[in-house]
Amino acid sequence: ALPAEKAVVCFGSMFIELPKEKTREMLRQDQEELDEEINNLRKELRLKVNRLYEAQGKPELKGFNLNPMSAEEMKLINRILEG
Repeated sequence: ALPAEKAVVCFGSMFIELPKEKTREMLRQDQEELDEEINNLRKELRLKVNRLYEAQGKPELKGFNLNPMSAEEMKLINRILEG
């Protein structure tokens, strides 16, 4: 059994025992980087789709520039809907 303050993390094909706080911080940083990359890809996609529509002589898509709600916004909406 692992001590309560340790976590086992898989890196490639290796398992490494790390402090839980260090593991939590690494996961938080990874998630922030992934969120940023996803947002950048969404922005690029919007531009590319608009250029494609423009090249085809079609009008710009309506509502395509909307942004997804954040996790906190979703929690608030769910709280409101639940009563």
